[in-house]
Amino acid sequence: MKAKQLLMTAVAMALCLTANGQTNPYKTYTDNLPFPMPEVKAPQFANRTFNIADYGAKGDGTSLCTDAFAKAIDELSAKGGGKLIVPQGVWFTGPIQLKSNVNLHLEKGAVILFSGDETLYPIIKTSFEGLETRRCMSPLSANGATNIAVTGQGAIDGNGVYWRPLKKSKVTASMWKKITSQGGVFKRDDLWFPSEGYLKGDSLANMNVPQGLKTDKEWESIRKFLRPVMVSLVNCKNVLLQDVIFENSPAWNIHPLMCENVILDNLLVRNPSYAQNGDGLDLESCKNALIVNCTFDAGDDGICIKSGKDADGRRRGKPCENVVIDGCTVFQGHGGFVVGSEMSGGVKNILVQNCQFLGTDVGLRFKSCRGRGGVVSNIYIKNISMFDIQADAVTFDLYYGGKSVVEVMESGEKANNVDMRPVDETTPEFRDIYIEDVVCRNANRALFFNGLPEKPIENINLKNIHITAQKKSEFNNCKGIHQENVVTD
Repeated sequence: MKAKQLLMTAVAMALCLTANGQTNPYKTYTDNLPFPMPEVKAPQFANRTFNIADYGAKGDGTSLCTDAFAKAIDELSAKGGGKLIVPQGVWFTGPIQLKSNVNLHLEKGAVILFSGDETLYPIIKTSFEGLETRRCMSPLSANGATNIAVTGQGAIDGNGVYWRPLKKSKVTASMWKKITSQGGVFKRDDLWFPSEGYLKGDSLANMNVPQGLKTDKEWESIRKFLRPVMVSLVNCKNVLLQDVIFENSPAWNIHPLMCENVILDNLLVRNPSYAQNGDGLDLESCKNALIVNCTFDAGDDGICIKSGKDADGRRRGKPCENVVIDGCTVFQGHGGFVVGSEMSGGVKNILVQNCQFLGTDVGLRFKSCRGRGGVVSNIYIKNISMFDIQADAVTFDLYYGGKSVVEVMESGEKANNVDMRPVDETTPEFRDIYIEDVVCRNANRALFFNGLPEKPIENINLKNIHITAQKKSEFNNCKGIHQENVVTD
């Protein structure tokens, strides 16, 4: 028997050989999936090494290294690419833009610390929360690049405390005093903004996206409000983020948008629990992605799948598809694994397995609302462990209004899930979802399914589920909820 197992292992390794004769450690993640998905390989780089210190950068924590990073990346990419070494030290910088065939490699003890000076980050046209808009340039970004990576054993810090608003209820009295003493303004006694411009931007915004601004001067007047995602990767192909710490982002932490062949491997992605819009990962309209062995400790959703919002998302028309999430851990935050609420381009062919959610508001969270449109289907979830879930182990809510599930529970709000409206392109649809082998201890409520009367949540398959919860499950506007060995006590 042992000889047979060794033979089978050898055969499996041989089948994993890549074109250059090396094994592909990621091939096993795309074997035997319940949907077709091509093999995903890590990008390869030329055997060429540059060192950021050779370009005048100093890792002393105070010298600004923006120009050094730009020059080194430009030259490395122009010569065919390779590895840009960031040695031990604190490398203080403005925005860094990655280019094709460049691997930004942080050695052990290296910290890239982004400046909190918003004037270093130009206002650019981009997408945020699924809408076409303008934001400040992200601290770390790439647009249209092929074969890019961030690797090593160092950390990338977005200095988000200089950008984010703060709710008094989310921090201790001493932390509230420390952060608000840096200046800024109060919208209310319990809500602080880092500048007058931020307050103005907030008054013009619909869900964090300003409305009605026409001139560059008007956008400049709310620059602080336009806090960016920390890592923005747009229209990129063959992306690897591996082994690095990403922390303290101004808004979302990591945001691949319309990218293809993406690997996130063994990352620690963290934000303070009070970080407003501090999502760990927002994978939006991407194709062929692996999220493996990563840890997320976020102030908002941990691992979130998106595809654009409302008319902008439907016009883009790019679903998030062919995604494997395996061996990940999520602490705190609003949700462990999340779909939506921006899913107007559709979400399909997602496998989530072997994950643990510890102290999140919700374990598995599906959210949307009227106006989105889009179809979420072919989602497969298995082998999930949860503990101390503050709200629901599993939530489907088609009445999302911007609040966390805990905030909705505490407010006592009830959605009007009786009135029926006509079905059209703006009606979101959630169907064909398979959840099995889930154990959750200490949830507030076990299951909460809240669909639309005109388009019920349909064909949700629950198998081998064991949840201990304080409150019973609730099902509204659902069709075809199949339960096999489901225990909620």
